[in-house]
Amino acid sequence: MPASVPLADAIRQLLATAPESTLPMTYQQVAQRLDLTPPRTIQRVAQALEQLMREDAASRQPLMAALVVSRRGEPLPAAGFFELAVALGRFPDDPSRHAAAYRAEYAQALASR
Repeated sequence: MPASVPLADAIRQLLATAPESTLPMTYQQVAQRLDLTPPRTIQRVAQALEQLMREDAASRQPLMAALVVSRRGEPLPAAGFFELAVALGRFPDDPSRHAAAYRAEYAQALASR
């Protein structure tokens, strides 16, 4: 990744152009594909994804960050994704409805690329 490109922009470009068969990507895969080096690579990816979520919510676009998941358990984003999606008014407050809201958001993000 060229140093002149902000990380959020580089992640948006990566997600927009990645073959559908490679999605969703894990936070670690995003870091590797952008050649990020320690320290705090996953934290930097997460912060950039939060920036993308704010931008997408402000422009009423599907959340591209939905295309990135945690590698633990079911393929879902980390808790911070859901917290911010609720705070942005994009997901319901009720955590029992988050998985369904995520699946719908993922489909919309995939279709909007």
